[in-house]
Amino acid sequence: MATKPPTGDPVQDAPRIDAVRHAAAGLPAVAHTLRVAQQQMGVRRTAQTLLKVNQKDGFDCPGCAWPEGGKRHTAEFCENGAKAVAEEATLRRVTPGFFAAHPVADLATRSGYWLGQQGRITHPVYLPEGADRYEAVTWERAFEIIAEELAALSSPDQALFYTSGRTSNEAAFLLQLFAREFGTNNLPDCSNMCHESSGSALTETIGIGKGSVSLDDLHQADLIIVAGQNPGTNHPRMLSALEQAKASGAKIISVNPLPEAGLERFKNPQTARGMLKGAALTDLFLQIRIGGDQALFRLLNKMIIETDGAVDTGFIAEHTHGYEEFAQAARAADWDGTLTATGLDRDAIEQALAMILASERTIVCWAMGLTQHKHSVPTIREVVNLLLLRGNIGRPGAGVCPVRGHSNVQGDRTMGIFERPSTAFLDALDQEFGITSPRHHGYDVVRSIQALRDGDAKVFFAMGGNFVGATPDTAVTEAAMRRARLTVHVSTKLNRSHAVTGTRALILPALGRTDKDTQAGGKQFVTVEDSMGMVHASRGNLTPASPHLLSEPAIVARLARAVLGPASTTPWEDFEKDYGTIRDRISRVVPGFEDFNARVARPGGFALPHAPRDERRFPTATGKANFTAAPVEYPELPEGRLLLQTLRSHDQYNTTIYGLDDRYRGIKGGRRIVMVNPEDARALGLADGSYTDLVSEWKDGVERRAPGFRVVHYPTARGCAAAYYPETNVLVPLDATADTSNTPASKSVVVRFETA
Repeated sequence: MATKPPTGDPVQDAPRIDAVRHAAAGLPAVAHTLRVAQQQMGVRRTAQTLLKVNQKDGFDCPGCAWPEGGKRHTAEFCENGAKAVAEEATLRRVTPGFFAAHPVADLATRSGYWLGQQGRITHPVYLPEGADRYEAVTWERAFEIIAEELAALSSPDQALFYTSGRTSNEAAFLLQLFAREFGTNNLPDCSNMCHESSGSALTETIGIGKGSVSLDDLHQADLIIVAGQNPGTNHPRMLSALEQAKASGAKIISVNPLPEAGLERFKNPQTARGMLKGAALTDLFLQIRIGGDQALFRLLNKMIIETDGAVDTGFIAEHTHGYEEFAQAARAADWDGTLTATGLDRDAIEQALAMILASERTIVCWAMGLTQHKHSVPTIREVVNLLLLRGNIGRPGAGVCPVRGHSNVQGDRTMGIFERPSTAFLDALDQEFGITSPRHHGYDVVRSIQALRDGDAKVFFAMGGNFVGATPDTAVTEAAMRRARLTVHVSTKLNRSHAVTGTRALILPALGRTDKDTQAGGKQFVTVEDSMGMVHASRGNLTPASPHLLSEPAIVARLARAVLGPASTTPWEDFEKDYGTIRDRISRVVPGFEDFNARVARPGGFALPHAPRDERRFPTATGKANFTAAPVEYPELPEGRLLLQTLRSHDQYNTTIYGLDDRYRGIKGGRRIVMVNPEDARALGLADGSYTDLVSEWKDGVERRAPGFRVVHYPTARGCAAAYYPETNVLVPLDATADTSNTPASKSVVVRFETA
């Protein structure tokens, strides 16, 4: 039987510390999955729901973007995917009565965990100017309020339209169409905070800002390098692919500041042997200093160049540009500088080189550990250099694999959610709809916050997500949001962003992935694109949490009509009735989606074209894959300071907190902890179990403080520390971003420790 939500916030001030785990999944994961599912959904609903997750006739998991293979298991989900589904399919409800009992000031004191545990929002609600709590509002009035505020703007560029990666292709396409017909390219999205660095680097070097591999490629690889990623928590189904690759003879190198259980051993719950013994995954663990990855890959590239016969000269001559300049820069790499930057020893790097040279088919996977530094873009370019040297792009079993974190974040970008769209995309959109899209660039996430702070933006509209919880420099961001005239959130559940409002605020409750979607044109489905460019359908199977919910496409269509009025010739009403009409338009605007409706109707969907992978054709400015030769950078660390990376716990997905434990790291019952290497802790006088404030240091001289963190002695790399976000987002300066991509540098924050 499902349980009721907590009435009070649990005490988090005294987390318990247990032994670090050295294997992921297995029986503990199964037991925890079933317990959480039963608490949220009850037994019958758990079976009804989980057996449809990631199935060809079911719905796409609202969690990560890892792809499914052609053959699906009956249980095609991981522990954290099941938690995401359980929280969406929960029987708990947030009604207008809840808002009457909880003023916004009260909600602002609650933890993200408590807010998320309250359940699904059942009605649209409105916070009038001067009011202290949300109240129920009709959909018609809600759209009128938004239209009023947008009409009052002196420029369309004073409006911001944010998109979370959960948004479907159909809703994303409509949102960007509406924004551009309204007159702005202010379309920030969650990719700005995660893989924007990947997209920037890959677009420049190979001509497309997406990964170049498929699941089959992973299974065929000789060597897989996993850098700056913790798949055991963040993408658990990836472990199955790594296990299969290992069974086929692949070697795995893990590059990370922390040892992670999922990369040590995977206990696959799909098999008896996996449950009992599991499979060792990592062959070589490079425990790198935070931010030292570019230096590591640069030295490896130097050694490849200097090894007779190691470079694929034929591939380089035919398919690449800039090799000589790059080679000259690579030859300048030296051991002393690299060992300082990486914290590694020479023997470990030479072992990595030997494994690279022994591999004919190499894949490099990465996530936020590479993308959220000042020098992230050149770091990822250096990864591409490594692959180009040996011809490891555009052949089976080889390529780049940026592992996306949210289930349709890649699809949203494909649909045009981008503040800097290409001219070709806008030309196609304008021709299809008879509009004139703005050509000047809009605001990304960081620039959106700056615009709100500076009074240059006045209306904030979010399609999903937890913008306040996900963004850096918490105090600055929250003050900026409170300067808005209107904040609007399309949501399924409560989060911190609902308690940090503009002068007026709306919460618009939407259908989730698990919900049936029936419109005037009949039953509907939506589509998503996974991390490897596969597009497929998603169909919910549950009765919606409330009859007062609207689908995301319906919300955008009705909003567009309310704002644009009868002068808009776009058939918004038809789009709401039948999503197939949206897909017909997408097929004529977005390359690769030709005959969209027919192709997505096939079980499993279809793969989008990828010129480097499919044809070894590189649509860059030079017409070839580009070697690059950026100067090597790594973070400088003053005496008595550590370099902090923000990360997730195992009971967490992005900013959604499912529980207060981090099982694999042995942390229970709390989140305000900081992991410090025991030797660093002793040098700084930080006893295990002591409490300290974390204070970040940045060139602006502003004090940013996260108080009351329990010190946990943990085997991090020397000179490095780790703590959970969003609690530590307050330490990340808004202006500390990656060059080129403008992604917040949340993985390399210089901190000092202050105790009372």
